[in-house]
Amino acid sequence: MRRVLTVFIVLAATTVPAAAAATACTQETLSVEGAPVTIAYCITGALRSTGTEEVIVPVTASYSAPGGSLRRFSELHFMNGEGVSRVLESLDLAKLGLTGTLHLTLAYSHGLVQLEGALLTPGAITIK
Repeated sequence: MRRVLTVFIVLAATTVPAAAAATACTQETLSVEGAPVTIAYCITGALRSTGTEEVIVPVTASYSAPGGSLRRFSELHFMNGEGVSRVLESLDLAKLGLTGTLHLTLAYSHGLVQLEGALLTPGAITIK
């Protein structure tokens, strides 16, 4: 019985870190100038406090369209302790083979970074 308990504890200890390390991702496809643009955000590490009311969320952002793709790592600064906290990012669409800039509103809530809004400039065209 003691051996079974020991094996169970060892198995539990080795599987919990793998589950805890699972990456939290969101993905969405928008229609921009008639082209599908897929945007994904994955949290890639532990959140860090800045010692202020901010929390740093490390993410890998992936953007793809028929004309190209882009992947970049960044650290987004959200307000700590809020139900939903938002930040703005800009994406130069030339890197995806399109024209203009997509201004993105990102929301952090419940351990996920999600695309909440998108505005295309020039023209201030609401995409989402």
